[in-house]
Amino acid sequence: MTAVADAGTTGYSRVIAPPGWSRWLVPPAALSIHLAIGQAYAWSVFKPPLEKAMDVSGTGSALPFQIAIVMFGLSAAFGGTLVERRGPRWAMTVSLVCFCSGLLLSAVGAFANAYWLIVFGYGFVGGIGLGIGYISPVSTLIRWFPDRPGMATGFAIMGFGGGALIASPWTTQLLSAFGKDNVGIAETFLVMGLVYAVFMSVGVALVRVPPPGWRPAGWTPKASTAKLISEHDVAANDAIRTPQFWLLWIVLCFNVTAGIGILEKAAPMVIDFFKQTSTPVTAAAAAGFVAVLSAANMAGRIGWSSLSDVIGRKNMYRIYLGVGAIAYASVWSVGQSSKPLFILGAMVILSFYGGGFATVPAYLKDLFGTYQVGAIHGRLLTAWSAAGVAGPLIVNAIADSGARHGKTGPELYGTSFAIMITLLCVGFVANELIRPVAAKHHRPVPSQTVGTEGTPE
Repeated sequence: MTAVADAGTTGYSRVIAPPGWSRWLVPPAALSIHLAIGQAYAWSVFKPPLEKAMDVSGTGSALPFQIAIVMFGLSAAFGGTLVERRGPRWAMTVSLVCFCSGLLLSAVGAFANAYWLIVFGYGFVGGIGLGIGYISPVSTLIRWFPDRPGMATGFAIMGFGGGALIASPWTTQLLSAFGKDNVGIAETFLVMGLVYAVFMSVGVALVRVPPPGWRPAGWTPKASTAKLISEHDVAANDAIRTPQFWLLWIVLCFNVTAGIGILEKAAPMVIDFFKQTSTPVTAAAAAGFVAVLSAANMAGRIGWSSLSDVIGRKNMYRIYLGVGAIAYASVWSVGQSSKPLFILGAMVILSFYGGGFATVPAYLKDLFGTYQVGAIHGRLLTAWSAAGVAGPLIVNAIADSGARHGKTGPELYGTSFAIMITLLCVGFVANELIRPVAAKHHRPVPSQTVGTEGTPE
């Protein structure tokens, strides 16, 4: 990797690792960013208080989250090349400023009873922080761990999925302490914005990139016999012209739509499912359910992505999409009769959802090489933008319509679940159609610059 023009203390030339730097310090740096911005996955805990305090519908209370996901994808797509050029520390700094500013603007909006400011702050400004922060460590991790790309990206992206494991109970405690009116919601946003700013600063200070030509001590690249693992690089602008990119876009979009449809509505959904049973779910237990799903999301990101290093990315997505459809059908058909089965099925779906995110950077590396893989990843994340709108919209709109027509419990979600199963099946077919990238898209091999190898791990 060639060092580019200096961009202050955030440029590549200022963050090249010195001799003896351990590559195992880089995943914690990435985790500090991802655990913070992963707060977005706990948004469903905010929904009931916002709906009551600010008089918005279920669909309306999803709007900040939906816009945040849209901006996530757009900022990742348009900022991906800039992140590659200016380096991970610059990207992490931008993420910190935008994400935490979004929380602080939301605090002002809640205090002033101006819901539009929450939508703008959390959704628009905070969403930019999500996208830039999410892609900030990806190419850096792949370069530090060429021997284990699935594990490396899974380890960091695990933090994004596990953010709600911290944020969900923390948000519940803050709302209980400050109150669930608009003032209490404002104070909750304020505290979270300030604390996350400090937490994310650790990653900004800690991140480093490997020197040009670096490779792990004792590791030699081996030619792969797997058809989908290319030894050639493809530029970002050329990658988006390939059918492989768009097939993978469909795969990611539909897998995310299926998972996010449950995740964004998780707390109200589990309450609705068991409201008419002998064991109804309390608001506190629903928050716990969100945390459990976050744990599954997080575990799937490191577990399934690491497994993809062994069985291959295509096989891994066959499991995500095929078994995911079966899990959805199980939750839909017998979920209400068995609370453990409902929870287990939802955990499987969310583990596949998280695993899909964590595996896709390595899938892109296999198809398009390491050159500009971060920029390609950013463009692919527009699939998340589409899914971030589609998933919550499908589930909330159908549930709101069902409620107006007197439906209760699982009846509110039957049509939504059927749509999600169909999308997973379409995604399965798209994954089957992925083939190696044609040679005409390969980037000419530049002359190689030999650098220092084998610094300690």
